[in-house]
Amino acid sequence: MIVHQSNDKLQGTFAYRKIRISRRSLARSAIERRVAQRLEQITSLSSDEVFVFGSNLAGHHGAGAARAAVNKFGAIFGQGVGLQGQSYAIPTMQGGVETIAPYVDEFIDFAKAHTEKFFYVTRIGCGIAGFRDEDMAPLFKRALDLNNVCLPESFVNVLKG
Repeated sequence: MIVHQSNDKLQGTFAYRKIRISRRSLARSAIERRVAQRLEQITSLSSDEVFVFGSNLAGHHGAGAARAAVNKFGAIFGQGVGLQGQSYAIPTMQGGVETIAPYVDEFIDFAKAHTEKFFYVTRIGCGIAGFRDEDMAPLFKRALDLNNVCLPESFVNVLKG
């Protein structure tokens, strides 16, 4: 069962908490447990939650989810990789998908090692970097088995199809 947002009242932290609780309480496939809607509308996080966003290696978080990470979740200007505050940067602007894959693998290993945290992954690489969901979603396939990682619905749809 996929939890879908039915109206605009379910947004921000409340919507994601509902999805998170539902995911833990309902028996579903690993892929369906990874579904998240409207990550761009997250306005606050609980202390154990982390906003995962696409960045550039120089850490110039000037637009999109990267800017939101700086403004809302403690991302550090000048730090392009890894955990910073309640955000985690994955560089996407340095080349093709093959240059992004090692950073995604590093993130997945980090998430596996930090099960006390819950990670909301945005549509990494699908904004300013110019990649499509079909390009980026396969990089996150190993995250499907993690109970503490929530992928964008568009990535889940690609992985399901």
